[in-house]
Amino acid sequence: MAWPDGYGKRVLAEVDSTNAEAARIAKDLAGPEWILGLKQTAARGRRGRAWVNPLGNFSATLVLRPTETPDVVALRSFVTALALYDAFEALTGTSAGLALKWPNDVLLNGGKVAGILLEGIGGPGGHLAIGIGINLIAAPDAAQVESGAVAPVSLLAETGKRVSPEMMLAALAKAYAAREASFVTYGFAPIRQAWMDRAARLGEVVTARLANHEVTGTFEEVDAQGNLVLKTAKGREEIAAADVFF
Repeated sequence: MAWPDGYGKRVLAEVDSTNAEAARIAKDLAGPEWILGLKQTAARGRRGRAWVNPLGNFSATLVLRPTETPDVVALRSFVTALALYDAFEALTGTSAGLALKWPNDVLLNGGKVAGILLEGIGGPGGHLAIGIGINLIAAPDAAQVESGAVAPVSLLAETGKRVSPEMMLAALAKAYAAREASFVTYGFAPIRQAWMDRAARLGEVVTARLANHEVTGTFEEVDAQGNLVLKTAKGREEIAAADVFF
C-alpha cells in the first residue's frame, strides 16, 4: 500500500507513549509525522486513563501543525474516526459491524475496537498530536473498563483477520491523508455528514456523562461545531464534551 506523499513515518520498537514522543519531536519536524510504537510502556487514554496495550495491538500518533482556530482543529477527531473506519474497511473488505461512537471511538459489532486521543503541543498555534489505539489482536477484559462503558473487542476475535501494526499504519495513513485533504479543502460539512452516516445509536436514547451530571436524551445529530445534540425532556441540549453510554 503506497505511503501518502508529505507524511513522515517512524516506527519505534519501544516507547513510553507515542503522544509523549510526539511532544518531544514536534519542534524539529518539517511536516506531519506518523509515530508507531510497537511496544508502549505508559500508554494513556482519554482523561489520563491507562490504555491496555499488549504486543501486536496498535499504538500510533500523528503529529501535525494545523493552522485553524482551536475549535476547528478539534474537529480532526471526526476526520480521524472516518479514516479508521476507511482503514478497517480496506483491510477486512467489509464495513459490516463498524460504527462511530461520539466523540472518539470506533465500534465493531457493538464493542470498542479503537479510540482516539487529541492533545495540543506547545500551546495555541502549536502542534496537534492525534493518538490512536486499536485492539488488533487482543482486547482488555471488560472488568478493566469503566462501569457501563462499551465492552472492548479485538479485530481478530470479531473478524478472524490478523492485521499487523505495520499493515494497519499503512492503511490508516492512506485513509487519513484522503480525509484530511477533504477537510482542508471543503471544511467540516462533508466530514460531518459522512460521520453521521456511520454513527452508532443515531435516533436512539443515550446518556452523556459530564463532569458533574448526566444528560439522557435522543441522539439527534452532531452539529456544525462537533457537539453532540440530544433531544431531552427539557428541550435540545448541545454537549461539547462527555462520555456517552448506551
